[in-house]
Amino acid sequence: MISPTHLHAMVIHFPIALLLTAFLGEIIGLILKKTFLNQAAFYLLILGTFGTLIAYLSGDAAGDGMEGGSLGKAIMLHEEAAALTLWLAIITTLLYGALYFFKSHNRWYRIVGIILFATVIGSVTRTAYLGGQLVYRHGAGVELEISE
Repeated sequence: MISPTHLHAMVIHFPIALLLTAFLGEIIGLILKKTFLNQAAFYLLILGTFGTLIAYLSGDAAGDGMEGGSLGKAIMLHEEAAALTLWLAIITTLLYGALYFFKSHNRWYRIVGIILFATVIGSVTRTAYLGGQLVYRHGAGVELEISE
């Protein structure tokens, strides 16, 4: 049986990779003026946002029952960062969705979109760092096996 901790570890890397790739695609598409890259980035952003939701929900289940001590504080900090990342990803996806739906090429909306997207990437990075601290500093989700 797969535990919530294992499930979280299995799914978390997909939204990280999807959102980072989407951001790079958006930047390269703007620099090279390639609409295809911007469209691909938008679809990756959508997938990354759904992945972020799944990762958030699986992480919430994985953290149940670990509220006390320094581990509990670290989990709470990671959970707050994850919630911020999820909301930023949702808002960014909705903004880009509106830009594509209304076919807006307004320069200022694009600038706001890029800044918001960069904020998502910063938030993803912070959340991932805090998650790594949970595992490597606090040993969260690590099962020790004693050999006889």
